[in-house]
Amino acid sequence: MYHSAEYNGLFPEPRPVMLRACLRGEMGRVLAAGPDSALALIGDFCFLAGRPDRGLLRRVRVPLLVPLTEGWAELIRRELGARARPFTRYATREEPERFDRERLARMAEALPEGVRLAPIGEEWYPALMARSWSRDLCGNFRDGADFVRRGLGVVALRAGEPVAGAASYAVCGNGIEVEIDTDPRFRRQGLARACGAKLILDCLDRGLFPGWDAHDRRSLALAEQLGYRLDRPYPAFWVEEWAKGD
Repeated sequence: MYHSAEYNGLFPEPRPVMLRACLRGEMGRVLAAGPDSALALIGDFCFLAGRPDRGLLRRVRVPLLVPLTEGWAELIRRELGARARPFTRYATREEPERFDRERLARMAEALPEGVRLAPIGEEWYPALMARSWSRDLCGNFRDGADFVRRGLGVVALRAGEPVAGAASYAVCGNGIEVEIDTDPRFRRQGLARACGAKLILDCLDRGLFPGWDAHDRRSLALAEQLGYRLDRPYPAFWVEEWAKGD
């Protein structure tokens, strides 16, 4: 395991917040095979860079593989075959000046009757970690105290129970990686939009940039509603058997 600047040059720009967190040693970890082959692991993500290395790939057991340099995609296909499903993710631009605070405030207030937003404090950590739909909101932190110390988030509550949330999947310097999740029973009620808007406002108030790396076109569409713009699509692979179970 490495957190050395000597590997930074293997990972091309631009880099999402979660990758920067690994390279700076703030979250996740970096594995290397010699000076010219490395990967960065954080949560469900593995970013692969430099010279493709079969032995390094075989050490990975996270479901989302992102080949950043030439040759890794071919190695993934050759080693994993149909187990690795190719798909497209969407990177957005880091343009904090584009956010319309008044519009975001209106979105944050547009909640169904009986639902309210609250900060994710240490008291919510056990409940969020106990539910499969909300685990990623806090799952990359050691515990509730670590999340409160370094992370940031908001939860939508109905009858005192969490039904949606937006939080920092990763933190690095003056930025976070946004994670938004909703209980499947309460989707299509504007909860993801409201939570996302409130989290963005909280970030702006603290001088943080809320990075958004969209998993699919639905995530990109929500990001665009909130004020982001598409930077570029990029290839990724999903390995279902390495996804976390309930």
